[in-house]
Amino acid sequence: MAEQYYNPQEDPGSEKRTIVVIGITLLLLIGAQFYFKSPQPPAPETKPPATAPAPAPSNTSSATATPAPSEHALKGKLPQHIEQLPTKQAASESDTVIENGLYKITFTNRGAQVKSWILKKYTDLKGQPLELVHPIAAQQDGYPLSLYTYEPTLNKKLSEALYVSNGAASLIAPATVTFEYADQDVAVSKKLSFDHSYVVHVETSVTRNGQPVTAYPAWPAGLGDQTTASHYANAQIVWHDGEKAHRQPVSQRNWLSSNSWVVGGGTSPGPFEWAGMVDQYFGVVFLPQEPRNVAMVTFHDQIKVPQDPTNPDPNKQMTVPVIGAAVGTPGAPTNVNLFVGPKATDVLGSVHALVSGKPAGPNLEPTVDLGTFGFIAKPLFLWLKWTHDHWVANWGWSIIILTIIINLAFLPLRFNQIKTSLKMQKLQPKMEEIKKRYEKYPMRDPRRADMNKEIWDLQSKEGANPLTGCLPLLLQLPFIYAFYAMLGNAIELRHAPWLWLHDLSSPDPLHILPILTIGTMLLITRLTPQVGMDPTQRMMMNVMSPIMFGFFTWAVAGGLALYWTVGNVIGVAQQYAMNRTHLGKELRELQEKRARKKNK
Repeated sequence: MAEQYYNPQEDPGSEKRTIVVIGITLLLLIGAQFYFKSPQPPAPETKPPATAPAPAPSNTSSATATPAPSEHALKGKLPQHIEQLPTKQAASESDTVIENGLYKITFTNRGAQVKSWILKKYTDLKGQPLELVHPIAAQQDGYPLSLYTYEPTLNKKLSEALYVSNGAASLIAPATVTFEYADQDVAVSKKLSFDHSYVVHVETSVTRNGQPVTAYPAWPAGLGDQTTASHYANAQIVWHDGEKAHRQPVSQRNWLSSNSWVVGGGTSPGPFEWAGMVDQYFGVVFLPQEPRNVAMVTFHDQIKVPQDPTNPDPNKQMTVPVIGAAVGTPGAPTNVNLFVGPKATDVLGSVHALVSGKPAGPNLEPTVDLGTFGFIAKPLFLWLKWTHDHWVANWGWSIIILTIIINLAFLPLRFNQIKTSLKMQKLQPKMEEIKKRYEKYPMRDPRRADMNKEIWDLQSKEGANPLTGCLPLLLQLPFIYAFYAMLGNAIELRHAPWLWLHDLSSPDPLHILPILTIGTMLLITRLTPQVGMDPTQRMMMNVMSPIMFGFFTWAVAGGLALYWTVGNVIGVAQQYAMNRTHLGKELRELQEKRARKKNK
């Protein structure tokens, strides 16, 4: 039987089944559309007809169309504090020069800091107007009136930014200059006011994101007049706390010193009536408007400088310390007066600390260190200055005149000292006899006290009390120390000439004064009778003492060496006059008689 194939078209029920399947499929599709909703596509962009012209801009809003937000509308939605910090920065570096009769200051807008501060009335080693900005220290540690924060990165940013200045390129005081800088984070303002004095008024402000930043105006390192190792070593941090002045040396001079040395980066809280840094002849001192709400940061560094500044040699350098200071109000704008100038008595006396914004506080005279006997040194200097102003207009001759007057004032005491010394020498043989009687007893034997009593009674009987002889010398010592301190700090002697000396504040370049000191001291010991003196003591007096004082005058300032040498010349004249008296002749004969006896 043949195989048969099934043909669906021939099945009468196949069409009905097909219709049912199609109906069910349609139902499922329709149900799925309601159950699974797909995201609505964006509305198609409405474009104007090609034949219609473009609509003109209008300031009125449309009720049917919402325009896209503009850039201006978006900027208005930014945070408010960013909108209040517009960028302010100069396009290039430029200088601003301010002058009066005392100084010439050059500011650069890079960092709004000082790159030159020239004092017109003072000169350097080459005779040029004195530059107070240290050329080496400033490049290494920063320029004057830079701002110090406690963040090195921010310090660098503030000192390298190009500030916008409102001042002209050249100004004559009285004048005011403002420097401003701002970016998206930091805003800085410096306002400086100048008058006819050495004082500059400084106002500084630094904010970050609208919040105040602690930033102190600074003089970071050194002064341009420092040329020798002693100049650097004599620098000090000075301040007045409302009760008295204080000084802090650049380094610990010796273990007996009660002052500590300057610490680099150390912060000291106020109150400060004034505070800053000084060297031997010049100073930089801040005088804050609010002394109780300030702090001071000190700086200390080492730099290499030529050994001979007049003839610099890269192969001949020395390492020296430099110090600086910054003073300001923590966490707030700073408002201070800044003194930059000479440590001259009349100048310092005219600059006062501020009390309620007025110069009524202590003046700057204590910045001059006159030592323990400053109460004597100051009148001596005023006397020296009066002599210079009214008698002879030369500081060398003024020192000589003052030295003569002082020696004449002490003449009675010196004669009494010499007279007592001569009497002691006359009693020397008798005292030796007393000592011989007791030399057999040990030093701790009670009978040694009897020996001392006999010698004391002998001296009292003859009117030769050794204490009386020492008293004139003790009275003279404070004046000698005071004169030394006064001449060592008097800026008036700086570069002041006298005969072969071109600078009374520097050692004698020809060493004539040290040689005269040795010669006059040898002559004094030659003229002084030395009856019965121990050979060792005689050697110390005749040789070692002149050499020691000659070495002393070799290194000190020419003005002080001149004072010492003139004093020795006067001492020779006094000793010669004493030897011409009856007592002097008697002692001379006694000395010669003992010498002949010893030779026999």
